[in-house]
Amino acid sequence: MARHAVILFFSTNYAIWASDELKRAGIPFKMIPVPRHLSSDCGACLRVEKADTGRVEALLKAQSIDYDRCEDLPASQ
Repeated sequence: MARHAVILFFSTNYAIWASDELKRAGIPFKMIPVPRHLSSDCGACLRVEKADTGRVEALLKAQSIDYDRCEDLPASQ
């Protein structure tokens, strides 16, 4: 079962903006390179706890931060 998810963005600027907002909201995250098995126009993504994905997506929507999608990460990542 996946413990983490990644949020993929259309650009690095959106990933940085999102990381600033997650930091302000106190939501734990880590900026990582996009895993090879996923495709994205941006080379960076945010890894979050799977349990936080709903909060993260709501925050991104509220702040008008465009993102590509949210994907579960296999347990080994």
